[in-house]
Amino acid sequence: MAVTVKIPTQLRAATSGSAELSAAGSTVGEVLDAVFAEHGDLRERITEGGELRRFVNVYVGGEDIRFGDGMETAVDDGAEVTILPAVAGG
Repeated sequence: MAVTVKIPTQLRAATSGSAELSAAGSTVGEVLDAVFAEHGDLRERITEGGELRRFVNVYVGGEDIRFGDGMETAVDDGAEVTILPAVAGG
């Protein structure tokens, strides 16, 4: 089951500059674990204690997983998972 994972600019240093990754999994948690297996530095930037950090949003098909089943949100073959850390500034 192939899923496209979109990586924002501020996290691309941990993916050797890749803006998109391909990963397998049937839930967001499984997909992220597959990404972390290849790009371990992302784990601490995205999760804490196995849960998403509060300032990191993850979307599946444009829907925020926090309003679904969180890390257990189902991911269909060919879906797009977007990781989007909150950005603050003024």
